[in-house]
Amino acid sequence: MKRMKQLIKEYQEIEIPEHIQTVVNDALHQKKKSKLKKMYIGVAVAASLFITSVNTSSTIAYAFTDIPILDKVVNIITFREFKVDEGTNKADYKVPALTNLENKELENSLNEKYLKESEQLYQAFLADMKELKKNGGGHLGENSGYEIKTDTKQLLSIARYYVNTVGSSSTTMKFNTIDKEKEIFITLPSLFKNENYIEVISENIQEQMRSQMKEDPELTYWVSGTGEELVFDPFEKIGKNQNFYINNKGKLVISFDKYEVSPGYMGVVEFIIPTDIIKNELVSNVYIK
Repeated sequence: MKRMKQLIKEYQEIEIPEHIQTVVNDALHQKKKSKLKKMYIGVAVAASLFITSVNTSSTIAYAFTDIPILDKVVNIITFREFKVDEGTNKADYKVPALTNLENKELENSLNEKYLKESEQLYQAFLADMKELKKNGGGHLGENSGYEIKTDTKQLLSIARYYVNTVGSSSTTMKFNTIDKEKEIFITLPSLFKNENYIEVISENIQEQMRSQMKEDPELTYWVSGTGEELVFDPFEKIGKNQNFYINNKGKLVISFDKYEVSPGYMGVVEFIIPTDIIKNELVSNVYIK
């Protein structure tokens, strides 16, 4: 549906407020803060609050999960869960939230962003469902949630996904990486001295694509230089704020949504960038090893 396509576009374009980017840039050029005081490890609590709306039923669930990180506890909370279950129309949107950060500006900004995204998806689904019923009915299915990609003493990377589960399904991903010691949000540009990283990383990804396709005929990427005729425009370069996270080994991972650089059967694809090729572009080796 046109409305859903527009919603997905808006979902992908939501950005972290500019003031957080400034905080990140400043922090990366400063010495490490002294270790934070040990924090009290709370007991996990779960509760459910049920709300019935005019057109559908939804459940808002609060499920707290404590994640102990040596001398500090970072709480990842399923703050809300919007649900729709009406026959052929089903949706489930889980809203994550961070707690226990001393940097409340960062904590509140991220949590407000997560809630806003989920509310937009939920409201759009209700509107689409209402429109579908007026036209005789049909099938609608969506879900969104999150998973922890990296969890070390220093870093926490959260992946949030949105999936359209009906017809030609689509999947979009959003990643957030946080320095838990300095309590700052890490963006892709903040890791590098200037924008040269875009070209360097893009060339490496193209090389990886060609190499993978050569080794495995079952793999397909939309990239030039393979000798095959391309139906879609070839991948040329990553975006300035391309989806990324830093894995548990300290390696930069670049992610592409389903259909972004390859056919749908490939799903969401990721490329681990060798540190050697970007070491001269990095501001420091604090995060990328």
